[in-house]
Amino acid sequence: MREFTVVVERGENGWLIGTVPQLDGCHTQGRTLDELMARMREVIELVLEEDTEPPHVELLGVHRIAV
Repeated sequence: MREFTVVVERGENGWLIGTVPQLDGCHTQGRTLDELMARMREVIELVLEEDTEPPHVELLGVHRIAV
């Protein structure tokens, strides 16, 4: 079993958007965190079917900057 980092954002429409930085094209959305995480699990499984050895990417942090 592998673990992946899920970055969660809230969209303009109020839905939660999840992205896995380690896996290209791995993102989905849900109305609640539980729904989002269930959908994320499904998407991760689908992406892994296509690419059995994802590149090693280590998430170092999320930063904010004012411009």
